[in-house]
Amino acid sequence: MTRSLWKAKAQKTNYPALEAQISVDVAIVGGGITGITSAYLLAKEGKKVAVLESHELAGGTTGDSTGNLYAMVDKRLHHIQSKWDEKTARAVAESRGEAVNLIENLVREHDIKCDFRRVPWFLFSETNKKDETIEKEIATAKKYGLQVEELHELPIPVKVSSAIKVEGQAQFNPAAFVRGLADKIDSQNCQIYENTNVHHIEKGENLVLSTPKGTVTAKKVILATHSPKGIYPVQTAIYPHREYAIAAKLNSGDYPEGIYWDTEATFHTSMRSFKNHTGNYMLVLGGHHKVGQEDHYERFFEKLEQHARKLFDVSNIEYRWSAQHYKPADGLPYIGESKDDNIYFATGFSTDGLTYGVLSAMIFSDLLAGRENKWAELYKAKRFTPLKSAKNYIKENINVAKQYLKDLPGKAEAEHFSEVKIGEGKVVEVDDEKWAVYKDESGQVHCHSAVCTHMDCIVDWNDAEKSWDCPCHGSRFEATGDVIEGPAFSPLDKREVKNQKDS
Repeated sequence: MTRSLWKAKAQKTNYPALEAQISVDVAIVGGGITGITSAYLLAKEGKKVAVLESHELAGGTTGDSTGNLYAMVDKRLHHIQSKWDEKTARAVAESRGEAVNLIENLVREHDIKCDFRRVPWFLFSETNKKDETIEKEIATAKKYGLQVEELHELPIPVKVSSAIKVEGQAQFNPAAFVRGLADKIDSQNCQIYENTNVHHIEKGENLVLSTPKGTVTAKKVILATHSPKGIYPVQTAIYPHREYAIAAKLNSGDYPEGIYWDTEATFHTSMRSFKNHTGNYMLVLGGHHKVGQEDHYERFFEKLEQHARKLFDVSNIEYRWSAQHYKPADGLPYIGESKDDNIYFATGFSTDGLTYGVLSAMIFSDLLAGRENKWAELYKAKRFTPLKSAKNYIKENINVAKQYLKDLPGKAEAEHFSEVKIGEGKVVEVDDEKWAVYKDESGQVHCHSAVCTHMDCIVDWNDAEKSWDCPCHGSRFEATGDVIEGPAFSPLDKREVKNQKDS
């Protein structure tokens, strides 16, 4: 089983499912950091808001993130500067810094128990191969007013050639923050619903969102779902990846809190410490790959554990989990209205989503109140940047095209249900159709169409998380077919086994 440290430590939630027909000014789909911060700010403005979360608040990517907050970005500020210009890189650093400040202000104002702390951020190279990267980031960070120091050693047991330390960044429990902030939302202006999956949005003068037991009529809709639900052109410019994490409980070692990024590691990419009354932990993260495009997912957790035990005195691995992120074609997220249809979304955060999620809420609050926002133009969802996007756009969409070839005859993983082991899933070809076949621990077989309900790509079995993952646009489904995340609205279509002979 996979479960994040943050979800385990955060307070429980108990919001009802929607079982009525309601009307609001703004309907927000998604109860992660983007959705709940947007709801808080909009309700404070006097907007009538409804939040519709398909599972529990912070139960998706927010609760499965790193818990790190910083002005930097995973592609490096100097890369943004070279791809765009100095003005853009400065705006990225400043806007992200303001988002972290807002989180801190909300934590203090409402006394939210989420372990928020200001900590330094480190970027390091283990050998001199990446020293130039460190030098560029030092120069860029200094240029934009960040508190920068060059180092040649770290407060964790990793030998380095060169490193940069940036003060004033932060860490927190993102699930605890979101659930704590939800408690402080003006309940007269905002209603929150959990276990309420939106399966259709009807466009018109007003927008009508359909759920299993109710409907919401809204003037505006915010899709705070990472990739927007449904089919949008932006989905050709964002590329779904997964990254893995473990929380290793330590026998000994009380390491200073901080965010540690490795420029050279081929697998692990970052580390951070965490401590509470139960002990000291070291979180190790890494293993980026395209969603649904691996053969053995469990190996990512195994490699992270090997790395943790190599560096630290590990007692046991108490938590392990993974999270999804979408890399944007031109290096910046897409935040704003989709196409003059009163539907807004925020996507393409890469691995910087907690900070960008709050920044998105700040932008949405201004846009929906009719105010100018100084960051809105930079991140606007409708931008067109062919020169900056072309290389990634061509590469990634060729990759997507290759995934559709899996629907060709003979491309199934198995020919018979008997090849599917207990606790395993495989794509089986049945009468020239691809079936997603899962055999649970009791031996019961669950059969669905292997065709993703978003845009008809063939799903892939994720052995580490017992899910069906779409390799084209990142939709994920439970072993029993229900939607977990991604742009798909509908579950996988069920298939019935007529008799034992058929299987």
